[in-house]
Amino acid sequence: MKTYLVGGAVRDRLLGRPQGDRDWVVVGGTPEAMLAAGFRPVGKDFPVFLHPQTNEEHALARTERKSGRGYHGFAFHTSPDVTLEEDLTRRDLTINAMAEDSDGRLIDPWGGQRDLAARVLRHVSPAFAEDPVRILRLARFAARLPEFTVAPETLALMRGMVAEGEVDHLVAERVWQELARGLMEECPSRMFEVLRECGALARLLPEVDRLWGVPQRPEYHPEVDTGVHLMMVLDMSARLQGSLPVRYACLGHDLGKGTTPADVLPRHLGHEGRSAKLLQQVGQRLRVPNDCRELADVVAREHGNIHRSGELNAAAVLRLLERCDAIRKPERFMQVLLACECDARGRLGFEEAPYAPRDRLSAALRTALSVDTTELARNAMAQGRQGKDIGTLIQQARTQALEIALTNAPG
Repeated sequence: MKTYLVGGAVRDRLLGRPQGDRDWVVVGGTPEAMLAAGFRPVGKDFPVFLHPQTNEEHALARTERKSGRGYHGFAFHTSPDVTLEEDLTRRDLTINAMAEDSDGRLIDPWGGQRDLAARVLRHVSPAFAEDPVRILRLARFAARLPEFTVAPETLALMRGMVAEGEVDHLVAERVWQELARGLMEECPSRMFEVLRECGALARLLPEVDRLWGVPQRPEYHPEVDTGVHLMMVLDMSARLQGSLPVRYACLGHDLGKGTTPADVLPRHLGHEGRSAKLLQQVGQRLRVPNDCRELADVVAREHGNIHRSGELNAAAVLRLLERCDAIRKPERFMQVLLACECDARGRLGFEEAPYAPRDRLSAALRTALSVDTTELARNAMAQGRQGKDIGTLIQQARTQALEIALTNAPG
């Protein structure tokens, strides 16, 4: 048996980037031989084993052939006769189809090193078209490596896959998995630009795709186009190191602008509520995790009010905090404010602008939380008050505290 380092670890070393998990291919091996060497089996669809000391994944060299539609429509073949070159041929991109032997010698049958130097994402073989997940993976790599372009022949292949309906057979969990990973890359806008360019975005996220070409009021949005604005917001979320829920909230905050009636453009009155409804559909369709769905819902409904919170009095600020469930979930509210900051700064010419609502509402929340509700409730009950009366007293106390804090706030 011979073992080779393959895929991302080789690619990232050549790029001078930090290496993540290392994957290995074993040529000339059998499941029995791997077990005898102390490896632990973990693969369900094909033989993958964990190294007894390093726990790194080692897969037997394999080939595959198309047997049906979508991601699961493959039959895999492993045997000691499968060569390293045959295994590399089934991989998606040339930059991922390289290997190193035990002496560090590069095996590169598909020109991956050449494409790394040229900054090109290129498919290995026509077999790329057999797996629609590869469209998502390529788009994700474009977000990780934003200086790379997609080879024209690869883009044509992807468009053909979309036209033939391959993308329609992707399972929701895999779509979300790749989208989530792409959102967390350094330039998430590139993922959506590539998906849009090949036509896949219109099939997977039509709610996002329809935002391009929708105008906004230039006095607030110098970039005008809603789709362009969204890409700027996503990249700002990466720049400010937002969590996945924050980045997903940024993705969905303006979906309602895509359904604004044409006769009232470029105003988008009521888009917040429409965005929240569309996010419900997207969340159900892609089975988005609850933390992402809940944060996105709050941001969609309230981002306009948060932007304008400097105009609100103490009572209105408290109502805003309550609608955002900020008093019960203060940590989540900080993420809401970060997503709103990304929205405000994701505009042409506003990239370096300070975001005053973040500091103002953070301070307001601290003030509301500083009210000793336990002592207040105890005194109220001693006077025979209960239920809604106590809730009203707590609101009044928080409002009074906010009035003082907002009056004394700088600026």
